[in-house]
Amino acid sequence: MLTGAVSRGVAGLVPIALIPVTLRYLGPDLYGLWMTVTALVGMAAFADLGLGNGLMTKLAPCYASGATAEARRYISSAYLCLSLLAAVLVGLLWSLSAAVPWARLFHTTDSATPDDARRMTLVCLTAFVVNVPLSLITRVQLAYQRISAANLWQGCGNLVTLPLAVGAVAAGLSPVLVVAATVVGPPLVNLVNSLWFFGRRRPDLRPGLTVADTAVAARLLRLGGLFLAVTVLTGIATNVDLVIVTHALGLHEAAAYAVPMRLFAQLGFVVALVSAPLWPANGDALARGDLAWVRRMTRRMTIVSAALVLALGGLLVLVVSLVPTVLGLAVTPDVTLLAGLLAWWLLLATISPRFMVQNAAGVVRPQLLGWSLYVVVSLPAKWYGVRQFGSASVPWIGLVTYLATVVPAALHGFRSALARHTRPPAGSTAERSLAAPAAT
Repeated sequence: MLTGAVSRGVAGLVPIALIPVTLRYLGPDLYGLWMTVTALVGMAAFADLGLGNGLMTKLAPCYASGATAEARRYISSAYLCLSLLAAVLVGLLWSLSAAVPWARLFHTTDSATPDDARRMTLVCLTAFVVNVPLSLITRVQLAYQRISAANLWQGCGNLVTLPLAVGAVAAGLSPVLVVAATVVGPPLVNLVNSLWFFGRRRPDLRPGLTVADTAVAARLLRLGGLFLAVTVLTGIATNVDLVIVTHALGLHEAAAYAVPMRLFAQLGFVVALVSAPLWPANGDALARGDLAWVRRMTRRMTIVSAALVLALGGLLVLVVSLVPTVLGLAVTPDVTLLAGLLAWWLLLATISPRFMVQNAAGVVRPQLLGWSLYVVVSLPAKWYGVRQFGSASVPWIGLVTYLATVVPAALHGFRSALARHTRPPAGSTAERSLAAPAAT
C-alpha cells in the first residue's frame, strides 16, 4: 500500500505541477487544445482490445496454481497480438492524418491552428499506441503479486515526465515538442521495466514467438472482447466531457473547465490505489473459494476509498480556489462545478471495489449493460446541460445518470461473481499477498 500511495501520489502531483508551467507557456487556447486531445486519447483506451484486462484475469489462477508454462503462453500470445496491433495502428494513424478535418474537429483558432491540432494528436496517440504492448508488464506484475514493483515503476514513468516537460519549456521548444515531452516517459519506463522483469526477475515468464499459441490468443480475445467493450464505453463516458464543452462553448471555456477537471481527475489515482491490487488478490481468493475474504475486503476498501477521496477532494477544493492567483490567469473556479467533480469521484470510489471482484471472476456483461445505458443517456443530457446551464452541470448530470444505470448493474454483477464461486476456501493467500506484496 505504501508504494502504491507513493506511485499514485506522484501520478497525481506531476500533472498538477505541470499546470502552471504549461498553461503559461502554451496560453489558454493551445492548453485547451492539448487537454481536448488528451481527452480524445483517453477514449482510445480500447486499443489493447481488452487483452490487458483479460490477461490479468487469466494469470491470477495460474499464479495460484503455479502453472508457469500456461502463464507464459498467455503472456507470449498477448504480447504478440498487441505488438502487431500497435504497428498497424501507428501506420494507419500517420498515413490517414491528412484526411482528418482538424479545424472542425477541435474548433481551432488563430492561436491554436489545425496544424497544431494534427501534430499534437499524432504525438499523443503515437505514444499511447506504442505503450499499449509495453504496459502489459504492469498486468503481469500485478497478477503475480509484484505489487510494489509495479507501483514503483509506474511512479517512475510519471515522475520522469516532470523534468522532461520543464526542460522542454526552459529550452523554448515548440508547443508540440513540449506536449511530446509529457507523453514519452511512461513508454520508456515500461520498456526498461519489461527488460528488467523478464530478464532478471522472472525469465521463466519471458514472452517468446515460439511460445505464443493461437488457441490461447483466441481465449484471451474472447474474454478481452468483453473487457474491450467496457473499456470503450468507459473511455467515452469519462473523457467526453471536455470534448462536449469544447464544441458547445469553445476552446477558451474548455481551458477554464480543464484546470479543475484535471486536478480532480487525480482522485482517480486514489481510487486506483485502493482498487487495483484487489483485482489479482480477488482472483487468487476466488480461485481458492475464499468468498468471506472477498466480501470483507470489498467492504473495507469501499470505506477506505471513499474516505480518502472525500478528504483529498476537500483539499482540492481549496487548491482550485487558488488557481487564478497561482497561474495569473482569469480561470474562475465555480463552486457548483467543484462540488460536482468531488461528488462524481466519491461515487466512483464507492463502486470500484465491486468492479474488481467482477473483473477477477470474468463477469463483464453487467458492467457492459450499465455503461451502455450510461453513455446513451448521459451524452445528450450533458450536451443539453452545457448549452442551457454551462459546464458546471456536466459532473452533476453524470452523477445522476451513473446512479440510475451503472450502480444497479455493478451491484448485480457483484452478486453474480460471488455466486460463481461457492466451494469452501482452500487456504487462500490473498490477504497475505495484498498486505505484504512480493519483494521487488
